[in-house]
Amino acid sequence: MLSSAMGGSVRLSQPDIRNLMYSPADFHDDPSLSHSDISKLFVPGSKDDPRHALMSLCKAPFQNINEEEMRDELPCRAPIASLDCMEEFQGCGDHVSSKSESHAFVSRQTSAVTTALKYKPLGKSGLRVSQLGLGAWITFSPGVPEETADGVVTAAYDAGINFFDLSEAYSSGRAEVQFGNLLKRKNWRRNSYHVMTKVYWNAKGDERGLSRKHIVESVKGSLERLQLEYVDVVIIHRADDMCPMEEVVRAMSFCIDQGWVMYWGTARWSPVEIMEAWTNCRQFNCPTPIVEQSEYHMFCRGKTELYLPEMFNKIGVGTMAWSPLTLGLISEKMDNGVPVFTRQSFKKKISTTLGWIEEDSHASGSAKEQHGYTWLKDKSSSGDDARRHQSRLRELGSLAERLGCTISQLSVAWTLKNENLHCALVGGASVNQLLENIAALQVVPKLTSEVLGELERILDNKPVRPVRVSTLAAR
Repeated sequence: MLSSAMGGSVRLSQPDIRNLMYSPADFHDDPSLSHSDISKLFVPGSKDDPRHALMSLCKAPFQNINEEEMRDELPCRAPIASLDCMEEFQGCGDHVSSKSESHAFVSRQTSAVTTALKYKPLGKSGLRVSQLGLGAWITFSPGVPEETADGVVTAAYDAGINFFDLSEAYSSGRAEVQFGNLLKRKNWRRNSYHVMTKVYWNAKGDERGLSRKHIVESVKGSLERLQLEYVDVVIIHRADDMCPMEEVVRAMSFCIDQGWVMYWGTARWSPVEIMEAWTNCRQFNCPTPIVEQSEYHMFCRGKTELYLPEMFNKIGVGTMAWSPLTLGLISEKMDNGVPVFTRQSFKKKISTTLGWIEEDSHASGSAKEQHGYTWLKDKSSSGDDARRHQSRLRELGSLAERLGCTISQLSVAWTLKNENLHCALVGGASVNQLLENIAALQVVPKLTSEVLGELERILDNKPVRPVRVSTLAAR
């Protein structure tokens, strides 16, 4: 009772042998030990140390057990007392995990891909995800053969990635079908990977908007294509101004109550919309969103660096980042020291990859041509902005060459240096492209404060929160 009153737990089956008030049963059963003999063990000035004497008596039943087995039998220290358990206690919202849990992930990593993947909770939930996730936007596009796509997913899983990003709109649902077939063939343990899919605010007549009907039917359709009993995270892509936020919140709560979904989040929502959804969740006692998926790279920084960390600190919404370069949406090559990116129409790119618009199969082109993307803006026109942009690209290429990496690896490493980021999505149309992005983990230690300072000088686009002006002053 004293132990319980002081906040401890009563464990009658495993007494604490380190306590000097504890006496083994041998003291009472052995007639050769008198009361005076036992009392000598506790005399402060005795020859033998009391702790040593007690431990020698307690080790009597284990004379035939070696030291390794003895160490396993005796009670262990609390996990918080071990420095081995503190290795992941870094970054934003990391939890202290047991050593066995870390080894469960590391044992899956192949020797060919030496990675240093870390795992952290997604937002302020208990869902632990790898700091790199596989974005299947390009991997399951029509221009990539099924065997290649399966190889990319398998390589990501073997490297320790446990988070896979899909959508009902990727290749008109073909991505989910192919991924579900792969999971059925591989027969991986369900608790070893997390699947995320998206509900899109489509432009089609019957599926337009985020009505309760559309959300529920989309989730059920994704489960059928994936051949899964549930998905770990469902993302609502874009908010619907014509649909009440209460309806969206209650629809996601219904899907979670049915066991179809574990968590839900948002993508391309403004901070005001995220806050409105969270307020409705608290008002109607519904599960709150845990993550916002946002575009984040060297030339798109404002929302992720200024507003999403505030969302995490206030309401627990984490940040998941994607970049067109790290997902493989850009074909990168060098021309006289200047990175050149293939450029195509954004509408054609979206229609080819996602299947939103019906197109002739011959118009899609080869897989290499499909990886074009109007990243940032097309700076091919003349002018000061174009020359400044080319100068930045040239300096970035020179810095990446000095660090011994590619620009895509530099982009991934730079993204991971953001401590407010919970997961960064990478991808590729081939295994080599994916492994190249994963190898960016080895570039992260090279980004010292001096290198980051040089990057800031090259980019010259560090976001600054606008000065607040009161309405009285504005008048």
